[in-house]
Amino acid sequence: MSSADFGPAWSATLRKGSELELRSWVDAALGWCDETDAIALAHFRRDLGVRRKPDRTFVTIADTAVEQRLRERIADAHPDHGVIGEEFGTEAGDAETRWYVDPIDGTHNYMRGVRIFGTLLAVERAGELQAAVISAPALGERWFGWRGGGAWALATGEGAPRGISVSTIDALGDAHVLTTSTAELERSGRAPGTRRVLAGAWRERGFGDFWSYTLVAEGAAEAMFEVGLSPWDAAAPWLLVEEAGGRVTDLDGRRRWDDGSILATNGLLHDSVRSMLVGTEETSR
Repeated sequence: MSSADFGPAWSATLRKGSELELRSWVDAALGWCDETDAIALAHFRRDLGVRRKPDRTFVTIADTAVEQRLRERIADAHPDHGVIGEEFGTEAGDAETRWYVDPIDGTHNYMRGVRIFGTLLAVERAGELQAAVISAPALGERWFGWRGGGAWALATGEGAPRGISVSTIDALGDAHVLTTSTAELERSGRAPGTRRVLAGAWRERGFGDFWSYTLVAEGAAEAMFEVGLSPWDAAAPWLLVEEAGGRVTDLDGRRRWDDGSILATNGLLHDSVRSMLVGTEETSR
């Protein structure tokens, strides 16, 4: 992939709809998140109703209530759109336009009273992500973007959203690198160079989940990688980072948000970090 294959101008070429249509999806999703934020906060550090799903992952009352509300709103506004959600599966999966719904990203954080959790929404049309909203009510922050419209952040109390963009750092030794679980990455066998990348970075931290991708999009970090994702985990952060000027692939270097792995960077460090992660390069700039 060349330098022309990432950045705002490149991202805009992937648009499959008018500015008005894509922006209307974002505006609608932001409005729906006013409702779902209230649901999530009503249960946070209170009555969680935690249970295990058949796959042994956890789910709370808020997870199911938020997704149900979002499915209702999507169906009312766009009855011809499909939905792919964490809690209730796929509906109209062959629709040209589909919504990815992660009602509570960071469920483990939510269960333990950690404020880093959020609702993730992304719209895909004809196989290409078009718009996304991330709402983190306990942090008082939201991030959103659409193809050709840029990436934006809005914090509680701010009068207007601010445009965000990735950093221009081009050396790993100057980079802030983020991960989730180092042990999980090593167990997966997909990123044998994890410790080499972290050792070569200026600073490494494990903030995890959606927040790490927003930090890359805002230019506060240069790279984030993890494994064990579902498409609803990856879709919204993917769109946000690309619209902020960064680059996102799976660990094999493909633009596939259904692979289960992800590497999001400011673009300038992408190839060198990926090569180190997968074990094809011993050193980086």
